[in-house]
Amino acid sequence: MEEIKYLILFIYFAILFVIGIAASRRVSGMKDFFVGGKNLGYWSIAFSSRATGESSWLLLGLTGMGALFGLSAFWVLLGEVLGVAVCWWVMAKPFKRMTDAFDSMTIPDFLVSRFKPKTHLLRTVAAATLSIFVIIYVSAQIDATGKAFNSFLEWNYFTGALVGCGVVLLYSFIGGFVAVVWSDFFQGLLMFLGLVTLPVVGLFSIDGNLFEGLRNIDPDLLNIWGSGGANWANILAAGGFLFIGLGFLGSPQIFVRFMSIRSEAEIDKGRWVALTFTLLADSGAILIGMIARYLYTNANTDVIEVLGTKAEDSLSLVVNEFMPITVVAIYMAVVLSAIMSTIDSLLVVAASAITRDFYQQIYHPNLDEKKLGMLSRIITVAMALAALLIAFGVKEVYEDRSVFWYVIFGWSGIAATFCPVTILAIFWPAYNLRGALASMITGFFSVPFFQFVVTATETGSFIIGKLDVLLPSFLLSMLAGYIFTKLSAAQQLKTEAK
Repeated sequence: MEEIKYLILFIYFAILFVIGIAASRRVSGMKDFFVGGKNLGYWSIAFSSRATGESSWLLLGLTGMGALFGLSAFWVLLGEVLGVAVCWWVMAKPFKRMTDAFDSMTIPDFLVSRFKPKTHLLRTVAAATLSIFVIIYVSAQIDATGKAFNSFLEWNYFTGALVGCGVVLLYSFIGGFVAVVWSDFFQGLLMFLGLVTLPVVGLFSIDGNLFEGLRNIDPDLLNIWGSGGANWANILAAGGFLFIGLGFLGSPQIFVRFMSIRSEAEIDKGRWVALTFTLLADSGAILIGMIARYLYTNANTDVIEVLGTKAEDSLSLVVNEFMPITVVAIYMAVVLSAIMSTIDSLLVVAASAITRDFYQQIYHPNLDEKKLGMLSRIITVAMALAALLIAFGVKEVYEDRSVFWYVIFGWSGIAATFCPVTILAIFWPAYNLRGALASMITGFFSVPFFQFVVTATETGSFIIGKLDVLLPSFLLSMLAGYIFTKLSAAQQLKTEAK
């Protein structure tokens, strides 16, 4: 039976390689490699943006949250739905319009065109901060790859991480952004079908009523506020889950897709696809976790002991419970799809920032596209290797790490650095260069500050432990942008008056 798993895995990898080869024929220059020639359709962009935005935390982390917290995990769903809706309905069109006017190929490109700086400081800060948090985020995905291979195939963690990382590098190296979007469409479709199908099968297959069973295990599993009801701790925790959706409002790996979509009319169609994907896939993930809690625990058992570290084995347990071996193998590909669709997107976005925004624009503006293309591929490999080493290091230091919180730290870093500056750049005409720099630098440093410094205090540990780091970091970044814009504008008026 193990042979079936390996056969399915081989077919899955083979499809990715074919996509990479086919996409390579569409790449004739840097615009093709970085943004697909700005001519991609709404189906591929919608699925690609959702597959990239979800990552391993959806298949492993959110299912685990459903097992641990029950209905209160739906705060994450609400936050994601709101974030996706604002992203596609409010921000996508004006961002597309501006980046087309600027002929931008990267987020730093957009910022430089918007603020017209006289030095390379803005481009350098944007490229450097993006690259650092991308490497952290990718390392979290590689960590999840090792866990997934260990869970489904009982591979050694390090072997699984190496194989997953190598496969992503190969097709991304060959086909660039087009390969990333096409493979994300394929992988996003697998994720969607897997997460919608499994809870339906589970609900019809279990003995008894799911909700009655959960009530017998722990009545708080059916309380939307969690254990203890609507107290301050649970309100903060719900807010932390809800504001995860802030990360959709300007993160480069998502917004580069709006640069690459064919037209604003495609955005009108794609937003319904993206919203439907989010609503159904996230609901399915939470329900899978709740089914795992119902099947494998009772009022007298410890959910962590039964379901594994942070309950992140929920998906594999439910799949093995109800599905034949062939389908189990397909679900292994589904988990890998969630992980790889994020790794490939992040690597291409970060490589474009370093290659074009740092190396070419600052040091070698006349570098020909052939050399630039090869350099971007080399940087992609280098960043992946750096992320691999970080993942291995974290594994050795934090054996009980959670996929969900590891991923959220990288997600929060990217979001706090780039979402406020993107929002203000689009909607506030008075926003200026100093404000933009203040926003990015504040967001970049706020995430580790709250995570490692504030949590060292008892009060800070309680608040950030419940609320998490994204919301306070996001708000500080917005505030810094506003204050420095106002101060620099006032200073300029005084200078002109003299």
